[in-house]
Amino acid sequence: MSDEKRMAGDYEIIQAIMIGDREIVIGENQADTNGQKYMTAVGEWNDIFEVYRDVLVSDDYPEIVGYFGQRVTEQAKITRDELFKPDFQGVDNAPITADGCAVVTHDDDLNGKIIVIKPEILRREYRRATNQIKLCTGGFGASPNSRGNAVYCKDIYSGKEARYERRDVLGTLEPESLPEWARQGLDSIRQTEQQKKETNKEAR
Repeated sequence: MSDEKRMAGDYEIIQAIMIGDREIVIGENQADTNGQKYMTAVGEWNDIFEVYRDVLVSDDYPEIVGYFGQRVTEQAKITRDELFKPDFQGVDNAPITADGCAVVTHDDDLNGKIIVIKPEILRREYRRATNQIKLCTGGFGASPNSRGNAVYCKDIYSGKEARYERRDVLGTLEPESLPEWARQGLDSIRQTEQQKKETNKEAR
């Protein structure tokens, strides 16, 4: 385990909870002499850097913990509302296991296939079918017996792009075996891709 401290500016992160697309943190700076030894903030990040927003500071640790708890509760509610929005009412969203798909072998070509991500790879709030089913779009790891591991894909439900390792892929699904919400999502992705192709042809 690394002994390197995780820092946000002058603050060492001593507590953090990731829920949904935000991370709520508590930081400590015992060297501070301006009444700002503790802070709580909301972390957001992309592939390049991490940003902390809505920073609150105080020398009163219980006060900071109180704000931390409030923010965790608020973010948990936002995440739950997103996961259980009306689109999912009546949808069987139980995690997909190996029994529910064709397990991937080293000889399988995943390019263009509908893949299922292992539930244990995902954070706890996302261990559900609507977050497991993806359309594989490429990557060295998508090819059979490749030395590469990267598998690029699009989320069938949201259309967001993501990257996983080949070992993260549990199996594949045939289009005809998809639940109705996933068929609609797949059709939407393919229609968008076709429109892009037609637009690129017209631009030439």
